[in-house]
Amino acid sequence: MARRYDPERRQRIIDAAIRVVGEKGIAGLSHRTVAAEADVPLGSTTYHFKTLDDLMVAALRQGNERYAKTFAAREALRDPGTDLAAELAALGGEWFAGDRTGLEVEYELYLAALRRPALRPVADEWGRGFADCLAERTDPVTARALVALIDGICLQVLLTGAPYDERYAREVLARVIP
Repeated sequence: MARRYDPERRQRIIDAAIRVVGEKGIAGLSHRTVAAEADVPLGSTTYHFKTLDDLMVAALRQGNERYAKTFAAREALRDPGTDLAAELAALGGEWFAGDRTGLEVEYELYLAALRRPALRPVADEWGRGFADCLAERTDPVTARALVALIDGICLQVLLTGAPYDERYAREVLARVIP
């Protein structure tokens, strides 16, 4: 059988891994489950991603990039004339609008870094990048505190299944912003 050139295969494998984690959690992630989900030969997953950690790094990085784009698209966050707490709370509302699977997958991969050191630098990328952007409006310490607070609010909402409360988020974020 002749090999087919498939330039999108690597991306399909990453997308499949994200779907598998969304449906089965990290425990359900294997080269075999991803290959089946992506409808590719098992050898393709191991060719593109030698280890599951390599695959999780790629999936986490893709999630980081998606959330970074939502942040970058909110120009008001960089405008010193806007209410930063209100803008950040509204951004959280965007993240929780509709299906929460994307956020759940992102946090599951993020928390997997506790046991998988290969994921730690990528898990840290998002927080550092977000804090760097926020430091343009505040100071570095406050920016890091805001990122930690936003992470905490998101985790509480995901763990409890409660609706995201934008008004509450705005109030607590405003307490941290000088």
